Amino acid sequence: MPGSFRVSRTAAFWLVTAALLVLMFAASAPSPLYVVYQARWHFSAGMLTTVFAVYAVFLLLALLTLGSLSDYLGRRPVMIGALVVEAVAMLVFAEARSVGWLLAARAVQGLATGIATGAIAAALVDLEPESRPGLGALTNGAASTAGLAFGAFGSGLLVEYGPAPRVTVFAVLLVASLAAAVVLVCIPETVTRRPGAAGSLLPQVRIPRASRGPLAAVLPALVAVWALGGLYLSLAPTLAAGILHVRNHFVAGLAITTMMSGAVTGSLTMRRRAARPTLVIGSTALAAGAAATLAALGLHNTALFFAASAVAGYGFGAAFLGALTTIVPTAAPAERAELFAALYVLNYLAFCVPAVIAGFTVPHAGLLHTAVVYGSVVTALALISLTVATTRRPTNGQQRPTREELPTEATVGS
Repeated sequence: MPGSFRVSRTAAFWLVTAALLVLMFAASAPSPLYVVYQARWHFSAGMLTTVFAVYAVFLLLALLTLGSLSDYLGRRPVMIGALVVEAVAMLVFAEARSVGWLLAARAVQGLATGIATGAIAAALVDLEPESRPGLGALTNGAASTAGLAFGAFGSGLLVEYGPAPRVTVFAVLLVASLAAAVVLVCIPETVTRRPGAAGSLLPQVRIPRASRGPLAAVLPALVAVWALGGLYLSLAPTLAAGILHVRNHFVAGLAITTMMSGAVTGSLTMRRRAARPTLVIGSTALAAGAAATLAALGLHNTALFFAASAVAGYGFGAAFLGALTTIVPTAAPAERAELFAALYVLNYLAFCVPAVIAGFTVPHAGLLHTAVVYGSVVTALALISLTVATTRRPTNGQQRPTREELPTEATVGS
């Protein structure tokens, strides 16, 4: 029986990381296919971004109702259940025959990711090696962006060169999701089951008191980062085709891969720095990359567009890491899933709302003008984040506790 065997905590950490990679790979896999679906079923740019946003809406619903469930039932059963739901979403994608199927698939996928988000993020912090504090937050950010990068890359490759492009990638991800669910049966549980699970299902967003000041300080960075992610994952292939006249689906999908690869690089190269300099460097790169992207679109310069995407991606990864390492240490272990659920509610609102607005604006204002306004807002937010990071002085009540000052995992059982 797989339940009779438990892997070490270190092995469990990397298995949870692998599960996160699968989920994020699946999250970006549909993006290079959006223009294919749009050409096949003749729906508008507004509907395209609605298909994209349905994922985030259902993810938010799951976060609001199920985001803290793993604090009560345990990390392992919640993650396993989410991966099974993800497999169902992949099946619906593979069978899609109209835009209605796409909406259903994205809704189920959003639920799966929302169920998993808080549990996986909290599990990574729970299981991180004691000798490497901060590895959980780093891995959460780096694995998320790496999964998004490889998802767009693999899907774009299959769309342009592979057999059955609208089926193959989702069949592979269905198998991967079920395999990850089976493997997670073997990881140790880090939370003792406790009463209150039913009450936690009531829609709510609660931020631990100690986390509120630090969260407010990094909010401009989080909004800028996730709004940029929403732009790329919903409209980057369309921008590449419509403004830069890139006709190869693989190359168009590489815009997402380039940005997300830059994000992975930003996370990894900044991993040993303190939160404030990480935020400063990340916000600077984010502002510069977003501004350069606008210039590339205005000049119809494909090479500059990809270079700017890499710089913006670097800012994405560094700024997100800086925000996480500012916030995560302020929550006790029993509050971690709750904190991550609230955090990702904010993130995914920034992820989907601007993208949907942009999608419905395109038919009236045009693709280039919409992208310029969108990118200008991201640039402004990044500059606000840079200003806050360089000028803010934490008060006594907002000083981040050290790892030793936080309650240990033994207080909630492991």
